[in-house]
Amino acid sequence: MKRRLIYFLAFGFASEVLYLLYKRFRRKKNYSGFKTEVLFFPDKNVACKEFFTATLGCEKVTCGFSHDTSSLSRLYQNLSNAKESIDVCVYVFTSSHLASVLIDSNNKGVHVRLITDSEQCEQEESQIWRLRSEGVQVRHDESSFFMHHKFVIIDNKRLINGSFNWTRQAVIGNQENLIITEEPHVVQAFMQEFTSLWEKFNPQKRKKLTFQS
Repeated sequence: MKRRLIYFLAFGFASEVLYLLYKRFRRKKNYSGFKTEVLFFPDKNVACKEFFTATLGCEKVTCGFSHDTSSLSRLYQNLSNAKESIDVCVYVFTSSHLASVLIDSNNKGVHVRLITDSEQCEQEESQIWRLRSEGVQVRHDESSFFMHHKFVIIDNKRLINGSFNWTRQAVIGNQENLIITEEPHVVQAFMQEFTSLWEKFNPQKRKKLTFQS
C-alpha cells in the first residue's frame, strides 16, 4: 500500500514537471525570447539614422542629430534589422529619415511594401513619391474616408503598432506611443489586415471595376 502511494505521488510529480516544461517550451517557441517593448514620444531630439543603422555608424565630424538611444533610434533599429520583409501601413508619411531606412532596406533586397491614405500622398513633404521612385511598392485607398492605420510588420513575425504617424512632429512634438511585439496571434491579425488592404487597394483591380462599369 505504501509503495503504491509512493508510485502515485512520483507519477503525479513527474506529470507536473513535464507539464511545466511543456509550457516553458511552448512559450519560448511562440515568443522566441523576444520581450515586448513600449516606446513613447516625443523624443528630445531627432536620432541620427546613420549612427544607428549604418555599418560604420555616423562618419560626420559634426552631426546635427542625436547619437543617444531614443524611441526613434529603436524604431530605426527594428526596421533596419529586417531580413526578408517590411510591410508598412501608415496614414501620414513625411519623415525623410524613416523613408531613407525603408529605401536602404529595399536596396538590400528586403521586400518593402507601403499602404497609405490617398490624400496624404499629395501633402507637402510627403515621402510617397520618393519611395515609389526608389522602387518601393506603394498602394493607397480611393475613398473620402481615412486609411488611418499606423502599424508595421517586420519579417512576418514582429509588429510595431500605435498612434505614431511617420512625421517629424510625431517624433519631437506630439505625445505618441508604439508597442513592439512578437505575440503570434496579434501579429497574425495585423498580417491579415495588411493583406486584405493590399488586395483591396490593388490598382489593377480598380481598373477592371472601372472598365466593367
